[in-house]
Amino acid sequence: MSDIHASPAQDPAAGETHQVFNQPPPLEQYNAYTGDAVLRYWVRKFGGSWGESRLTAFGHGIGHHLQQAGFLANKHLPELQSHDRFGRRIDQVDYHPAYYQLLAHAIEHGHCSLPWNGSEPGAHVVRGAIAFLHTHADPGTGCPLTMTFASVPAIAVQPNVAASWLPKITANAYDGSNRPWYDKAGVTIGMAMTEKQGGSDVRANTTLAEPLDEAGPGKLYSLTGHKWFCSAPMCDGFLVLAQAQQRLSCFLVPRWREDGSKNPIHIQRLKNKLGNKSNASSEIEFRGAHGWLLGEEGRGVATIIQMVALTRYDCMLGSSALMAQAAKEAIWHTAGRSVFGKNLHEQPLMLNVLADLALEAEAALAISLRIAYALDNSDDPRQAALVRSATGIGKYWICKRAIQHTYEAMECLGGVGYVEESVACRLYREAPVNAIWEGSGNVQCLDLLRVLNREPDTLKALLAELEEARGRHPLFDARLDALLVDLADQQDIEMRARQLMESLALLWQSATLLVYGEEWIAQAFVSARLAEKQYHQYGTLDKAIDVQAIVRRAMVTLA
Repeated sequence: MSDIHASPAQDPAAGETHQVFNQPPPLEQYNAYTGDAVLRYWVRKFGGSWGESRLTAFGHGIGHHLQQAGFLANKHLPELQSHDRFGRRIDQVDYHPAYYQLLAHAIEHGHCSLPWNGSEPGAHVVRGAIAFLHTHADPGTGCPLTMTFASVPAIAVQPNVAASWLPKITANAYDGSNRPWYDKAGVTIGMAMTEKQGGSDVRANTTLAEPLDEAGPGKLYSLTGHKWFCSAPMCDGFLVLAQAQQRLSCFLVPRWREDGSKNPIHIQRLKNKLGNKSNASSEIEFRGAHGWLLGEEGRGVATIIQMVALTRYDCMLGSSALMAQAAKEAIWHTAGRSVFGKNLHEQPLMLNVLADLALEAEAALAISLRIAYALDNSDDPRQAALVRSATGIGKYWICKRAIQHTYEAMECLGGVGYVEESVACRLYREAPVNAIWEGSGNVQCLDLLRVLNREPDTLKALLAELEEARGRHPLFDARLDALLVDLADQQDIEMRARQLMESLALLWQSATLLVYGEEWIAQAFVSARLAEKQYHQYGTLDKAIDVQAIVRRAMVTLA
């Protein structure tokens, strides 16, 4: 490998103390799709080739003007205006124009709508690639995009509500104005489940819902209570869990009432978060807010879980994207730095680190788009069962791995990576949110155990997915045999749930690479992740692995 950066001409002015050299330019002005050989491979492998022109157009925006928009949206943070200057309650969050630019670009390209509007096979794969690429510009705006996309199956439960809302949810039009939803061509959807006393235990929720007139599916109720987390509070409507006659139920609560008056959803404050800065997250109170019941009373969890399943899938995509971008930034920067007579990315130890980061990122992307393929083929019972079991595995593992991964990439950049002008800081601060949002690691483990216990077909589908790779590598076969023994042992299984989850994740990543990936990448991953002798840091690949080839594969191309 050689230096991929051109050296700028130096013309020092009088009085300068030094010339700036041995510092690469930022990674910008490129096509984020055509420049990513790994993403292109997996899109094509899982049936998304027909969408490449769409992805190329989208990737151009991400690698050009949307890069600056991402920095601006994270520098100029959302601001809450609870009242106007005359004292009227308005509950308005103001954003920088870059925030609206980012949302509009994604929505107009089908981020929220493509699988619901398109008839082409592979629509979830292409949409997954769009979500993956959007994260490169700004992960924070991915929150309302994800919730809008994922809300469709839950709202579809209620035909009269769906008839009014779904055409606007699936429209490729963004309208960020503060006005009633029925006056807009396109709308966005948020979610409010969590309360102070319950957290992930939503059955402990205390928000009450009473029918305005007649009770029943599709009818209007009045909601009173609080929510500890409501992200993107300027969305046009929110899926909300509340107790209707002591039965947890799901409601669509609009920001504006049908008569054009403001629905009393009072924003108490915006959260001051570690990361996810461009996205406003809030504490809210419902003070008689109107909302439509989706489905039957008491079926709230069953209704909203359809949304949660898809948002968990997007957590996989988002964290995969963070790792991919982190690896690209690390490779790009080290390729433009010279130390001890060589480009930094050619020094053996740095090569080992970079290749390990790239290998981890590709494995994460592979299983994320494998779920997208399963979603595209969910009429097949085995694929549908795989979605129910494997999404939790991917959400648990990828989102946890992203935290250490983004730090390691930051370290590759050195001090430059630790300052706010570098995207590496944002990637690192962003990494924990996907592990926490939509169910922490323990919740994913316990959910998986429940699914595997209550739905035997899901376990069969998951094991069938792993068995497809049997015979392709002895380390894989031995680890799979050990897993089968561990799964059969039900004693203290909750205590061992994280051990099982880790084994399942590594085997599933290995199987996906062995069955669908490039053979040499699969062999490298299996030998690195399933070997008996394990290390805890990146950069510990065996000398037999072709680290140069892995780094070349992950390196961004500018043409």
